[in-house]
Amino acid sequence: MTVLDALVLAGGQGLRLGGVVKAEVPVAGRALLDRALDATAGARRVVVVGPDALARPGVGTTLEDPPAGGPAAGVAAGLRALDAGPAPLADRVLVLACDMPLAAPAVPGLHRALDADPGADGAVLVDADGYPQPLAGVYRADALRAAVRAREADGGVHGCSVRRLVAGLRLVGLEGSADAARDADTWEAVAALERSLTDAGPPGRPGTGEGPG
Repeated sequence: MTVLDALVLAGGQGLRLGGVVKAEVPVAGRALLDRALDATAGARRVVVVGPDALARPGVGTTLEDPPAGGPAAGVAAGLRALDAGPAPLADRVLVLACDMPLAAPAVPGLHRALDADPGADGAVLVDADGYPQPLAGVYRADALRAAVRAREADGGVHGCSVRRLVAGLRLVGLEGSADAARDADTWEAVAALERSLTDAGPPGRPGTGEGPG
C-alpha cells in the first residue's frame, strides 16, 4: 500500500485579491482551504503551510522561516514538518496550493499517472494553456526532498520559484486535468469557480474507492 503525506500551501498574501487571507475566501459556502483539504483524503499526515490561525482539527500548521518566503520555501517547511513526526517517511507527497478548490477528484488520477511511469518523479495537473502546475501534484517523496536539498545548497529556497525548485525533476502531466487546475487568483476567477461548484451540486466524497495504491 502506497503511503501518502500531504502539504497544502496557504501562506500567500492574496495581493491580487486585495490582500485578503486567500485561504479563508469562501467559494460556494466553504473556505478555499477546506476545499483544498478535501484533496488530502486518505493521507496519513497533513500539514498546512500557513499561519496558526488557519489550523483545522487534526491538521498541523507550519510556516517558513523567515515568513513570506514563497512557494519553494513553503514546500521545504512543509516537508520538514512532515518529517518531524514519529512515523516512517511516506512514499509520496501531495503538494497543493490552497486556491485550487476543484483539485480533489483529480488526485487518484495523479497516483495512476505516477504508477504508470516508474521513472517519473511526480505527476502534476496541467492547466488550460497546457502548462504543468507543480503546486498541484503527487511527488515521490525522496525525489522532492532531494530537490529541496539541492536548492538549499545552491542559493536557498527563500524567494525561489516552485518551477525552479522542481526543474531537475521529471514530471508527467495528467491529461484532461485543466478544470481541476483552475485557481482563484482573482475575484473573477473566484466567481467562476463559485458558479462551477454551485452548478455541480452537493459534493460527494472525492476519490471514493480509489486509493493511492
